[in-house]
Amino acid sequence: MSRLQSRFAELKQQNRAALVTFVTAGDPDYASSLEILKGLPAAGADVIELGMPFTDPMADGPAIQLANIRALAAKQNLPKTLQMVREFRVTDSRTPLVLMGYYNPIFAYGVERFIADAKEAGVDGLIIVDLPPEHNDELCEPAQAAGLDFIRLTTPTTDDQRLPTVLNGSSGFVYYVSVAGVTGAGAATMDHVEQAVARLRRHTDLPLCIGFGIRTPEHAADVARRADGVVVGSALVDQIAKAESPAQAIDGVLSLCAQLAEGVRGARR
Repeated sequence: MSRLQSRFAELKQQNRAALVTFVTAGDPDYASSLEILKGLPAAGADVIELGMPFTDPMADGPAIQLANIRALAAKQNLPKTLQMVREFRVTDSRTPLVLMGYYNPIFAYGVERFIADAKEAGVDGLIIVDLPPEHNDELCEPAQAAGLDFIRLTTPTTDDQRLPTVLNGSSGFVYYVSVAGVTGAGAATMDHVEQAVARLRRHTDLPLCIGFGIRTPEHAADVARRADGVVVGSALVDQIAKAESPAQAIDGVLSLCAQLAEGVRGARR
């Protein structure tokens, strides 16, 4: 079993959803970002998505775009992001870690080299926002052949006709983008979430994680009652943006993570 499969199986036995946290690698700087990354599991993160900084993150709203700008200004790049995963794995061999981002940096790095280095570093899966299933042969298939999960995004506009194509070759979990818009945009209603979960369940047995617009422990708990996982990114990244020092950024992210975890863990009691 992969780390992702083990984690979701474990949480199913405990009858609770996963808290999936997103942060951008290298934001606000390498050392602080690594400290945040290492602190997330103890603060309650069940799965970590680590953003690979990119100049044109077109699916992301202002908060994560600014995180990319900060990380790139601090000289973060793909080799350093993989190094960060290696350093994380020195002390944590259990928490699933997924790299999230765009195809351009991977293409520039070299697909074969990237897959080998990501696997060796301890990456569990990939979420590549701008690579549709029509291009599975470019990254999805070789990544899965090497043992990396390939996690697909589905949206409110992915209809029943398109869903089987999108889900073909998906593994790890399915990431449902709950609003038609960018990260950090307005939140979906719980009625919409329930309908979306019911519809996706007809198409896949993979765990369903819901994100985009989830900002508070209460909102996370609402989603956790309905889905297998709750994804929070912009709200955590905002803690870095408003911090007056790296120490404050670290504390802000980990404190909010702990509050979100409390909401998710108490949701089904």
